[in-house]
Formats: sequence, structure tokens, C-alpha cells
Amino acid sequence: MNKTSNMNISAFTLAMVTAGAVMSGATIAANHPVTGEKLASDQTFTYRLPDGIATLDPQLVATVEGSAIVRDLFEGLLNQDELGKIVPGVAQRFDFSEDKKTYTFHLRKSNWSNGDPVTAHDFVYAWQRAVDPATASPYVWYMEMMGIKNGKAILNEGMDPKELGVEAVDDYTFKVTLDAPIPYFPSMVTRATTFPTHRATVEKFGDEWTRPENIVSNGAFKLTDWTLKEKNVRERNTEYWNNRETILDKVTALVIDDENQALLRYKAGDLDKTEIPAGQYGSLKKSNPTEAYSFPRLCNYYYGFNLSDNGPEAFKDVRVRKALAYALDRNVIVKNVLKGGELPAYTFTPTATLGFKAPYIDYAKWPQKQRDAEAIKLLSEAGYSKSNPLKFEMLYNTSESHKKVATVISQMWKQKLGVQAVLVNQEWKTFLDSRTKQAFELTRGAFCGAYNEASAFLDLATSKANYNYGKWSNEEVDRLMEDAKTSADPNANYTRVETLMREEMPVIPVYFYAGTYMIQDSLKGWPTENIQQITYSRDFYKTAE
Repeated sequence: MNKTSNMNISAFTLAMVTAGAVMSGATIAANHPVTGEKLASDQTFTYRLPDGIATLDPQLVATVEGSAIVRDLFEGLLNQDELGKIVPGVAQRFDFSEDKKTYTFHLRKSNWSNGDPVTAHDFVYAWQRAVDPATASPYVWYMEMMGIKNGKAILNEGMDPKELGVEAVDDYTFKVTLDAPIPYFPSMVTRATTFPTHRATVEKFGDEWTRPENIVSNGAFKLTDWTLKEKNVRERNTEYWNNRETILDKVTALVIDDENQALLRYKAGDLDKTEIPAGQYGSLKKSNPTEAYSFPRLCNYYYGFNLSDNGPEAFKDVRVRKALAYALDRNVIVKNVLKGGELPAYTFTPTATLGFKAPYIDYAKWPQKQRDAEAIKLLSEAGYSKSNPLKFEMLYNTSESHKKVATVISQMWKQKLGVQAVLVNQEWKTFLDSRTKQAFELTRGAFCGAYNEASAFLDLATSKANYNYGKWSNEEVDRLMEDAKTSADPNANYTRVETLMREEMPVIPVYFYAGTYMIQDSLKGWPTENIQQITYSRDFYKTAE
């Protein structure tokens, strides 16, 4: 017996269809078909990228900014609406079996940008490609978390990727078989790793298949220009199945590494959206109240210890790790440095995560003076003091905000504990490479949940997780996270994992992100109530002044 999802097309989509809006190329309706707002004649959205995007391959992209671009260029089975709820994508609907181990997605008829039909075979190819060791996907762990039949054997035992539990029943029916039911499985297919790829193009052009002159995609926009350190340009894809509802004609991302320079360009009218530099939200909210935004995000910010064999000997002592965590005054960071609505973090999983029950974290309740006293005691017991200081390098990627946070943290440690933390910054690509190779001592980290459930964060704490850069290994954590996949109520497991992380302190949670943006009044449709900030440029539009 199969059950059909209760996925409904959004009210926005229904209204657009009802209005019969005709939007083709640069010709658009004079007024928005739903809101009635007068639309600008120039429907171009320009925003800031903090660094170049290394890849636009759905199976390889790993960054938040890169994933947002990929969502413009490609479309998966399902999407999210402005509230984070699941809505149709290439799949018009899906059914699941009584035991919730088989999902059947019924695809709409849609085309690739070259006119080829998008079929279930494209999803089979993409998912097999994602788990294939030859692809070397940085999100291969994510595919394992999805619990697809034979996924674990492919990744760990050398089974042929073609044995993955996915099947094209026919051109427009895609079936997925799981090892065990996962209640949040549908939300996982909004991740770029699961998006379809055009096999003929990949095989013809290899590593160059995503270049503007080669790429074939199925999203609302197609790539027309891409210079790594300069810009990324997407323009309307007339082959997109829902092109008639897309209002924007062009999306341009400009690479600007200095966030203060980006703010100046925003004020000059060169950008429609940019991040607010650390500490400036309050003043900008006063001067530009309708343009400055702050809202919770499903992202953490932390510093991680290198606990691998080549990591510092000092960090192998849990007393040292706890001392550094205790001496960190998170309230100073969020209230005096960032000032954007961020929240102090004492767990790895954001407290806003759906269904997450945080354990009791004792030091989170202590006054800062008590934390500092305990930090001094622990560091002394480990053999360090102001006369015999602990020394290490503190790595972060180039950013004024990251620099401010790292500077304040290092000063706290120096003043309270005599610790000598040497700040080291690297540009994004080098930084990623250093973390991957454990070529660091202490490193900045951040992670945004690919779906709204605690395992999206805590699976990173398992021994084999690609994003476990510090190589912390705890057998109980591995077991708990494995058991959670088949548990009717995994929250007890998640709470226990967080307790173990508090006891062993492999990372120092610092804060939970807030989205702090400047958005021009003319740009509409930004999903401020979607805690994951899953954005699609096809939902945006610009109004006339």
C-alpha cells in the first residue's frame, strides 16, 4: 500500500498560474500578478560573493554560496518555499510505501537547457555519480546519511555504484529504496548533491562540463559568464518548465572579499543585497530601517581542534580543550563584536533545530568568572601558565568578521590564561585544503544544516565524516548516530552525543548565526522566515521606484 504526499503547490504559484502572467525574456507584466506591485523594467539582481566559487557541479559543490548558485542552475526533485516547507520541483508528487522504505517520485515533463527531456534516468545517473568514489564528492557522507539501499556497501565495501537502491521505473518515475525508514528523507532531496546532471555533457567535457560554453542545466537560470575571482552571471533559462513565472531576467554575483567595500558598493547602488559587516547592524538598522535585516539561521560557528596524529600534543589533553572553551566569553562576541542578533552557542547543534532537545550544559549556566576560574585551574593542571604559556596557531579564512572574532578570542585567552594564539588567515580555497589535510592546529569552522534535523549537524562528529576536520573519534558517538537512523525517536541519541561532545570538547561552539543582510527596498521575495535560507532567485523580483 502506498501513501501519497500531501505536498501542495504554493499559493504564489497558484496565483501566478491563475493570473495567466506571460513573462518571456525581458518582457514582463507591468504589475506583479499576485501583489499588484508595479514591476521595475530592469529585472536584474546583483549581490556580493565573499569569494570565488570553486565548482558548480551539483555532486561536488560544498559551500553555502555555491549551493545557492547551483539551485538557480539546477532543480532537484523537491524545493522549499519561503517558510522552509517542501514543495514540488521536478517531481510533481511522491508516494511512499507503508513501511516508508520505498519512495516513488512522479516527475513532470521538463527540459534541460538544450531541449533534452529531464528524465528519471538523469536522477539515477546523478545519485550513482554522487556515491561513486571516482567522483570524490565532498558530500558523499550525506548520501550515506540518506540511508539508500546499498549506499553503505558502495562507500565502504567497494560495491558497484550501479547497485545503489535507485531506479528509473520509466522515464518519469524515479524510485528510491531505503535500508530503513527516515522520517525526514523528503527534505534531504532539496540538497544540491541530489540534483540531476546531464550525462552526455559530463562525459563529453569532463571537468570542464560546467563552464558557460559547455553546461547543460535544468534550473530557472543558465550560466552565461563565470570568472572565478570576479563574477558569476546567470540568465533566464527559457527551457525551464516554469519559466513563465520567473520575473528576474539576470542574476549577477560579484566577488568582493572585503565586506566593508561591499557595503560601500551597496550604498552606491551597485548591489541589491550584501552581508552586514560585524558590529554594524545596529547603526544600519537606525539609518536604513527598511533595508537592514537580522533573523535566525540554521548555522553554527565554532573552532575545532586538530586531534589527528599530527595535531598539537597539548590538544590531546581534554583539560586544555575545556580551559579554552570555558575562557571564551561568548556574550562579548555576540553583543559587543557581532551585534547582529547572533546567539551564544554551548552545543554544536543550533537550539532552533526542529525537534532538538539540548542536554544540560553545566558551564553554560555558570557566570563568566566561574568559567574563567575553572579554565585557569584546568590549564594549570595540564602544565601551562602565564610563565609557561600554551602556544598554537589559530586558522581562519580571510574575512573582516572572522578576523575580528579571532582577534577577540585570542585576546581573551592571552589576558585570562597567558595563551599565545597566533592568528593565521588563508584565502578560501587554501583554507579548505588546509582543513581537509589537517594542516592546522586550531581552525575556524561553520556549518549550515542541509535539512532541519539534528543529524544534519551531529553526523559531522562521527569518525568517518568528511567534515570532521579535527578527526575526533568516539565509538559511542558513531554507534549512537548509526542507531539514530533507524530509531523512532532519535532525539535521546542526539542529546547523548551533545553530552559526549561537552565532556570531550573536540570543538568550541562559539555562536549560532543570524542572517544580517542589507537588501534594497526594490528587491522582493527574500525568504527571511526560512531558517535554512534555501533561496531560489526565481522567487525574487524588483519593483519600480
